[in-house]
Amino acid sequence: MKRIAWLFILALLPLSPLSAEAQTPEEKGLAIAREADLRDTGFADQSNQMVMTLKNRHGESSVRHMRLKVLEVEGDGDKSLSIFNRPRDIKGTAMLTFSHATEPDDQWMYLPALKRVKRISSRNKSGPFMGSEFAFEDLGSQEVEKYTYRWLRDEPLDGRDCFVIERIPAYKHSGYTSQTVWLDKQMYQPLKVDYFDRKKALLKTQTFGEYRQYLDQFWRAHDIHMVNHQTGKSTHLEWSDVQFKTGLSERDFNRNSLKRAK
Repeated sequence: MKRIAWLFILALLPLSPLSAEAQTPEEKGLAIAREADLRDTGFADQSNQMVMTLKNRHGESSVRHMRLKVLEVEGDGDKSLSIFNRPRDIKGTAMLTFSHATEPDDQWMYLPALKRVKRISSRNKSGPFMGSEFAFEDLGSQEVEKYTYRWLRDEPLDGRDCFVIERIPAYKHSGYTSQTVWLDKQMYQPLKVDYFDRKKALLKTQTFGEYRQYLDQFWRAHDIHMVNHQTGKSTHLEWSDVQFKTGLSERDFNRNSLKRAK
């Protein structure tokens, strides 16, 4: 009886979205994005240390140390808090982001020199974050609903099989018309993203390396590069001391937590 029941249940289940026939490129792109999101669900919270190296077109660099906390939010986008530890002139500067699936992200920045919290307008999401090549809109979690998708092709990148998909921001005031993503077929994590500006010209390329798996499920890149092709500037992020399920709560992610961050 159980066998019959299981066969019945299996017959009702839809085919795997990636194996079904007759998918349009848009359907396949969306199915890939949903699968990537599903595989990264359930981490609860995360914290890590980070070194940010800014480099100008002449090769001159400056280094900043910061830490990042992320809280997974069921039914909405994640919450994150980035805090600069050094150098001294920016120590205590903090950025709080409430990502949303369909609404514009809410973002606030605390500037210790002014002792005030500044709200980042949704119209300024394309602006640079702390002089880096990352825009404010790059800092929020990449919720599936934020984009429309189209599968372009399959192709290897650096010896790894990838899906190549195009995603177009569905939210207002983005600085990008589209992004092309090389997504690793095994990890379902990005290896490379090309960003195209409002004139549809290639603006930036982000690459991800040194992936490590945590809790037998969650992959995190420890080496991230963002190169601006139009200015010659770049930003390099090195992650360390990655921890999950440390007991972070909503109390760690509000405007008061910005002022407490040091």
